[in-house]
Order: sequence, then structure tokens, then C-alpha cells
Amino acid sequence: MSVVPNFQHSQAAHCESGVISSMVRHLGLPLSEAMAFGLSSALSFAYLPIIKINGLPLVAYRMPPKFIIKGLQKPLGLKMRFETFRSQEAAEQRLDALLSEGKVVGLQTSVFWLPYMPPDLRFHFNAHNVLAYGRDAASGDYLLSDPVGEEPVTCPAVDLAKARFARGALAPKGLLYYAENKPQEPNWAKALPKAIKKTTRIMLDSPLPIIGVRGIRRLAKAIEGQNAAGNPEQTKLFIGQVVRMQEEIGTGGGGFRFIYAAFLQEVAEKLAKPTFNELADTLIDIGDEWREFALATARMIRNRDPLHMPTLGDKLRGIADREQTFFRDLRRAL
Repeated sequence: MSVVPNFQHSQAAHCESGVISSMVRHLGLPLSEAMAFGLSSALSFAYLPIIKINGLPLVAYRMPPKFIIKGLQKPLGLKMRFETFRSQEAAEQRLDALLSEGKVVGLQTSVFWLPYMPPDLRFHFNAHNVLAYGRDAASGDYLLSDPVGEEPVTCPAVDLAKARFARGALAPKGLLYYAENKPQEPNWAKALPKAIKKTTRIMLDSPLPIIGVRGIRRLAKAIEGQNAAGNPEQTKLFIGQVVRMQEEIGTGGGGFRFIYAAFLQEVAEKLAKPTFNELADTLIDIGDEWREFALATARMIRNRDPLHMPTLGDKLRGIADREQTFFRDLRRAL
């Protein structure tokens, strides 16, 4: 068995922030998942009707795949290398070579082809990140640290190859990534305000009406535009996609707000500014509102409540108003 020495698996709330924080910790720099998420300015919102996931519009609650990993390079002085491949054979050979060098290797995969995932979570989503840290010489299975799991897992090579080369939106093309050097502790007094300012710009100042707070309002309008009376099943698919993107794919609206709140609590300690603890409490409340929106939507999908789009639109506009106030307050706290 070939295993990277001293690697420690850690469960996380989100795959990309979980993978990169585990990798950085393995390289010697203590870094929480929340700090990785906040320092990379990953919190956002986007309603992208031109990009389809399972034939329905993409709703994103964070910046695009690889944004967290790339966003940590400058503040941590970390050089990451990203590689894609044309063939499964070349991708497997390269992964094996890196593991033999003692490197932990990040992989972008499709959830659908990972056999250790519960059946109800195996759908076609191609941007799930895992860490490879070894391979069993006898069985050929890979040893994976999947941040969503409590314990490390094994995955047959044939299944991992399928997951790394799944087709469709966000196709990974065999993507792997690894660190070429050791990270350095940043200048927190400079790095943290810079990261927070970038997040407030994303949420408040985007010129595109589908991004940030304006994007939340645009989604509210799109939901209200669904003809629930004329085509209730299509309406359920649409709002069900919103909830799936929020609660199942990539941690989602409430979950990302909770992670960012934990980041702000760390900011309060590192910068000795208690105001950020108060802002964290506010954001936790907003995260709860996202979860309430998801619950109301789920009840309509399951016919426990009437299918009424204006109710959901009003809830989203209320969240947009609160987030606009929150990010303005966050900007003023710097």
C-alpha cells in the first residue's frame, strides 16, 4: 500500500474549502475551512439561467469552481499546479506518480460516479472535490479523503476514472491539482480586510443584475414568473432545482452563510475587533432565513402547502434586503 505519510482526514461543510484547508494543514500551516473560504472571498450569489444543470438554470451561492483554491495562492504565498488530461490512462498515471512522490492530490470529480456516495446523493454534478492520499497496491483502489464524509474512503480505479472524466456542465477533464511549495502565514491585518472588501464588491457592486444582491432579486422575479397554475410539474422542477443547488450541491445558501459567519468570528479575534462577532450573528440569522425559504419551497413541492410563487418571491426579496444591509455594514466595519 502506498500512502502519503502523516495525512489526517478532516470532515468539512463544503468540498473545495474542505480539500484546500486539509491540504494546507498537511503542508504545515494551520488553516480552518472557514478561514480558507473567507480569505479567498468565495461567498457570492449568482442566478445563471443560460447555464444548465440537469436542464435547469444554475443557482450558485459561492464563486465558481477552483476560485477558493486559486484565491488562497497570493495571501498564503502558495503555488498550486493544475493539470487536465485527454485520456483516462494519462490521468491515472500522473496521479500515481504524484502519490509516489508523497503528495496529496486534489481531484475534481462527478458525484454520480463515486460509488461510496449514498444513492440519493448520486446525481450528475461535476464539481465535487476530493483529496487522494494513497493507493492500495493489492486491490488498486484509491484512498480518498472526501470532505463530506466522517471517515476516509476507498474508490476503485475504474469508478474514479469515470468520475474524473464525466461529461456535461463543469466537466472536470481529469483535473488534478497539488501544491508546489509550502504555504506561509499571511499578514492578517492586510489580508483579511482585502478579502472582505472583495466579497462586499461581489455582493453589492456587480454591474450584472444576476450577481450578488441584485441576483437574488432577479431569482425572486424568475420564480414569480413560473406559471404554477398552467404547468405545476415544471414549476416544481424549477423551484426544486433552486433548493437542490442551495441545500445539496456545494453546501448552498444557508450553509455558505454559516461558514462565512465562522470566518468573521476568526476575523474578530485576529484583528481584535468585536464588531465582526456581531456581524457574524447577523449573518447566521440570514442563513436561517435561507433555510426557511428552502423549507417553504420543499413543502410546496411535496404538496403540503399550496404552490404559490409570490410567497417564495417575497421571501427571497426579504433575504436580498437583509443581505444588502449586512454587506453595507460589513464594508463600514473595515
